[in-house]
Amino acid sequence: MIIGCPTEIKPQEFRVGVTPNAAYEAVNHGHSVLIQAGAGNGAGFEDADYVAAGAQIIETAKEVFAKAEMIVKVKEPQAGERKMLREGQLLFTYLHLAPDPEQTHDLLASGATCIAYETVTDERGGLPLLAPMSEVAGRLAPQVGAWTLQKANGGRGVLMGGVPGVGPARVVVIGGGVVGTHAAKIAAGMGADVTVLDRSLPRLRYLDDVYGGTFKTSFASAGNTIELAQAADMIIGAVLIPGAAAPKLISRKQLSLLKPGAALVDVAIDQGGCFETSKATTHEAPVYEVDGIMHYCVANMPGAVARTSTIALGNATMPYMLALADKGWRQACSDDPHLMNGLNVHAGKLTYYAVGKALGMDVTSPNLAIKS
Repeated sequence: MIIGCPTEIKPQEFRVGVTPNAAYEAVNHGHSVLIQAGAGNGAGFEDADYVAAGAQIIETAKEVFAKAEMIVKVKEPQAGERKMLREGQLLFTYLHLAPDPEQTHDLLASGATCIAYETVTDERGGLPLLAPMSEVAGRLAPQVGAWTLQKANGGRGVLMGGVPGVGPARVVVIGGGVVGTHAAKIAAGMGADVTVLDRSLPRLRYLDDVYGGTFKTSFASAGNTIELAQAADMIIGAVLIPGAAAPKLISRKQLSLLKPGAALVDVAIDQGGCFETSKATTHEAPVYEVDGIMHYCVANMPGAVARTSTIALGNATMPYMLALADKGWRQACSDDPHLMNGLNVHAGKLTYYAVGKALGMDVTSPNLAIKS
C-alpha cells in the first residue's frame, strides 16, 4: 500500500502523523511511504530521517493526496485537505465529527473511508489511540491553567502551590478518566488543593484507593459540581463521551457564581467543550474572557509539546496503521472489532452512532458498510 503523510496545516499544529520509526516499519512490511517535505520539522524530525527510514519525500500535499492510498494525519483534515480526498481513499486520523457538521458533510461527499483515532477501542473498553494524547493534555492542563491564573494574563493572580502562610490554589477536575487523573496528579504535584469529580462510584473508589493521599474525590452531581466550582481558582473540564459531543457542565449563567478571574481549562474542546461558553482557540491566542472568567480552550493542546506528543501518538497508532496497510481496511476491521469501532465514514455513509445522534443524521452499521 502507498501510505501518505502530509504536513499538518491547522494553526499552531507541530505534530506529524508518521514518525521515522513508523515509516521504517511500514517500508519493512513492503509498503511505500510518502512524506511531505518538512512535515516532521515541528516535531524535530528532518526529511533526512525519513529518507534514512526508506520513505520518499514529496514536495506538496496535493501530490501526497493524489498518490497515496491511505492518508495518515494527526488532526482532522482542514477544508482544503478535504477537497483533495477521493473515493476509495482511506483516511486515518483524529476526526472529532460530533461538533463539526461541516467536516462531516465534506467527508461524506468525498467518498473516502475515514477511521477516527478517538473511537478505536480495546478489550478493556479503553481508547488506545486517544489515551496518549489524553495523557499529554491532562498533564498540560494544570500547567496552562497556572499560566492563565497569572494576573498579567487576566487571572486571579493565585500561585498553584501557595507559599508559607498563604494557601494553595483550589483546583476542581471534572472527570476522573485518563485526562482527569493525569491533570489531578500534576496539579497536586504543583502543590494545589485538588478535587476530582466523577459520576462513576467504582472509578471514584479506584482513585481514592490509589491517590487518596494526593488529591480528593467527590461525586459529580450537578449541585456538588457547582458548589465546588464556586470555591475553585481553576476548573479543568475532562469529560469524554466517546465520539459524542461533550456535555455542558457549567452554564453561562453559572459563571457569575465563580470567583472573578478563575480559570476554566476545557480539555474536551475537541468534542465541543464541556462549558457552555467554550469556543476553540489556538496556541497563538489561547485565552479569552467571558463575564470575568478566563477560558483556555486550545483545541490541539498536545501540539505545544509536539515531539513528545508525536512519539507517543506514533507508538500507539503504528500497529493499527500497519494492520490497515497489510490487510486492507476491510479485512483489518473484520479481524479486529475494536478497529472497526474507529470506522466513522465510508463511501458517503456515516457509520458511527454517537456522531449521527449528535448531528441528527442517519447512520449505517459499520458491519453493513464493510459488506457494501
